Amino acid sequence: MIGQAATRLQFRTPGRGLTEITREVSAWIDGTGIETGLVTLHCLHTSASLLITENASSAVWRDMVAWLDRVAPEGGYYAHDDEGPDEMPAHLKAVLTGVNLSIPVIDGRMALGTWQGIFLAEHRRAPHRREVAVHLLGE
Repeated sequence: MIGQAATRLQFRTPGRGLTEITREVSAWIDGTGIETGLVTLHCLHTSASLLITENASSAVWRDMVAWLDRVAPEGGYYAHDDEGPDEMPAHLKAVLTGVNLSIPVIDGRMALGTWQGIFLAEHRRAPHRREVAVHLLGE
């Protein structure tokens, strides 16, 4: 029988960087009883995003954040700076990395590779409370 479940998960970020959320999403999926399906995650913010990347080396995370800073640097380039010089670069980084993920669920677990993890990318300098909507459809 096909079923579905949905929730909103909240996370505190320490400021600019990546926060792994794989465990929290996995724990929620475990509680649904759904064994096979598709989980969709949606970040409810315009200056944070979601991504899947290597979860074994923090050097990957630092390199990714540094690359994004080079692609969308802070500075006097932007008309939109209502909340400070890191605001528009944060919006650009969120557009580049995306706010949605879809991951197959097989045997009650997300079908992630050995070194893959789900990360909430905080693109602002200050710590924030972020919310991710999660929906699982399956059986």
